[in-house]
Amino acid sequence: MTDNEQVDGGVAEPEVVAAPKGKLKLIFAAVAVFLTVSGAVTWFFLVRHHDDQMHVAQAAPAKPPVFVDVPDMLVNLVGAPGERVQYLKVKVVLEVREEKQVEAIKPTMPRVTDIFQTYLRELRPSDLNGSAGLFRLKEELTRRVNTAISPSQVNAVLFKEIVVQ
Repeated sequence: MTDNEQVDGGVAEPEVVAAPKGKLKLIFAAVAVFLTVSGAVTWFFLVRHHDDQMHVAQAAPAKPPVFVDVPDMLVNLVGAPGERVQYLKVKVVLEVREEKQVEAIKPTMPRVTDIFQTYLRELRPSDLNGSAGLFRLKEELTRRVNTAISPSQVNAVLFKEIVVQ
């Protein structure tokens, strides 16, 4: 026998059961999640896009770098006694940020050339092997030129031509 059946054999009457409170909480949670997600999507497509356009419009276009030519250099490399003499020919360009730095560097160009030649004459052919050797050379020349022309700064030393013969 079930609880809904009557003992005397009559028709069973169903009991009215109230909705459980757990389902009501679940419905409220689903509505809250839906509102949160819809608010986030609205912000993403409407508000955020407008802010990005404002920032792009305010950014100033970047100035292209300026290049300063250094006179070509031809130096002999250090070798062991009795070995064939090897030479290094280098064409270098200095990269600076602004045009006014070029005017500050030009009067010190004899000093820059002297520093480069002094350093290059102490190199051995094995110092220039591979891309790692050229990278070290570039970094060392950049460091030396920055000390020679301070307070001005050079962004990079760029090789136009480099030949070891």
